[in-house]
Amino acid sequence: MKTMEPLLRVSNITKSFGGVTAVRDVSFSVFPGQITAVIGPNGAGKTTLFNMITSIIPPTSGNVYFQGIDITGKKPCDIARMGVTRTFQNLQIFKNMTVLENVMVGAHTRLKSGFVRSALRLPSVAREEAAVHRTALSFLEQVGLGEQAYELAGNLPYGSQRLLEIARAAAAQAKLILLDEPMAGLNPQESRKLVSIIQNMRENGLTFLFVEHDMETVMSIADHIVVLDFGEKIAEGTPREICNNPAVIAAYLGDEEVVV
Repeated sequence: MKTMEPLLRVSNITKSFGGVTAVRDVSFSVFPGQITAVIGPNGAGKTTLFNMITSIIPPTSGNVYFQGIDITGKKPCDIARMGVTRTFQNLQIFKNMTVLENVMVGAHTRLKSGFVRSALRLPSVAREEAAVHRTALSFLEQVGLGEQAYELAGNLPYGSQRLLEIARAAAAQAKLILLDEPMAGLNPQESRKLVSIIQNMRENGLTFLFVEHDMETVMSIADHIVVLDFGEKIAEGTPREICNNPAVIAAYLGDEEVVV
């Protein structure tokens, strides 16, 4: 039987800022169709890890591989074109653009038309624009924002703006989406809706790597969990394995009972 190759492989990655090491020698893999969570307290190095994977900051050492290709040091835009997109802790939307236009920005990263062809408004450009429009609407429907497509993004409630970010990330023909604390600021109803949307997108072929502090959400949605403590990986496994890991219980879960 052929072994499935990882979609993403992080190999011995380290990041030091002066005399402080934010991430130290972390390795793990994310497989196609998997929902993987990275957990840990504030300052554990989770966002730094995401920033290295997407090449916003370079690692001090180690490598990141996507579909077997070393993407360490590539430009973030090139990594996005390869199929790795992300959201951020703080919302990054264009508030003065419509909801649809925000998602079309994500889809435009895949356009083949160059500046000259676009300026001349050749038929091929018009066809591409129409395809982008359809793609953007499709992803808005997937996250339940189809009816708000022509509203200003800044007028959406906070939870809907979170969904908009995910739709935009997916519209860039993503294969892997990194979500940095997607549940932050959401009420329980909004969190349950977002969990359902992520699961549905996974069923449609997307893979997710996410950072989250809401342990109930993590345990209910993640197939695999990576645990960081002071920048080092202290555990890795299924939700049940993580729940039963004494080091994780002591460091993160405490005495709170989590049902898996």
